[in-house]
Amino acid sequence: MAALGHLSTFGRVTHAVVRGLPESLCQHALRSHKGDEVDFARAEREHQLYVGVLKNKLGLQVVELPADESLPDCVFVEDVAVVCEETALLTRPGAVSRRKEVDMMKGALENLQLNIVEMTDENATLDGGDVLFTGREFFVGLSKRTNQRGAEILADTFKDYAVSTVPVADTLHLKSFCSMAGPNLIAIGSSEPAQKALKIMQQMSDHRYDKLTVPDDVAANCVYLNIPNKGHVLLHRAPEEYPESAKVFEKLKDHMLIPVTNTELEKVDGLLTCSSILINKKLKKSLKIGAPLPRVSH
Repeated sequence: MAALGHLSTFGRVTHAVVRGLPESLCQHALRSHKGDEVDFARAEREHQLYVGVLKNKLGLQVVELPADESLPDCVFVEDVAVVCEETALLTRPGAVSRRKEVDMMKGALENLQLNIVEMTDENATLDGGDVLFTGREFFVGLSKRTNQRGAEILADTFKDYAVSTVPVADTLHLKSFCSMAGPNLIAIGSSEPAQKALKIMQQMSDHRYDKLTVPDDVAANCVYLNIPNKGHVLLHRAPEEYPESAKVFEKLKDHMLIPVTNTELEKVDGLLTCSSILINKKLKKSLKIGAPLPRVSH
């Protein structure tokens, strides 16, 4: 199967796309429950540190898109595109207020010379936060934001890979309680909905995955990268936020572990994978890495 040829490069990343935080996030970002107010200065600081890890510590080429005050959720770029190898599927987010976020992302991904597929079916919805790519296959959460038609279009776009759907009823996205923590390794929360979803994924797959169970569902959302000269790298939630989950990650002796705080964005349902799109770009002579993106006026 074509998918198996790519396992050795799972997690390999050359580029990341991120976006600035609009101040409107504090009052107008979507949130699944009311809670503490976002401290904007602290949120911005946490985001800058996150971007700094990708750019300076890991050496990725980072495309930084400007914030848009009319799009309070725009920092959460993961939801507006799914990138696998040389193809980018621009999604149709489940929240109507987020659909214009796709426009600037389209320009950024075109600039990186990816093959662009647009989701134009008005019956389809898909948030990237519902898409878990394991290196072998895709799991797509069917949630309040993602429907069956969206999953079907993803399957049509990435034909080399099996696509299975997983009902997600009790949380925002599939990746609200799971992510890939390494090749063949699924990080999963310990709650009943998380464990139920894992069981469904295990039943749907022909492959047996290892699992890393953490006590806090949101801490199961981590960012795995395979960086030349650095090996397995994992961005995970900091011990001061989730000490028991951090202890579980610290058992991964083969990984370079990078604790990252995300306290403020979590208040508006943002987790670690939400704030970047990671891309493994095969360099072409015509690709100008440092080329400025066209400014988009609103």
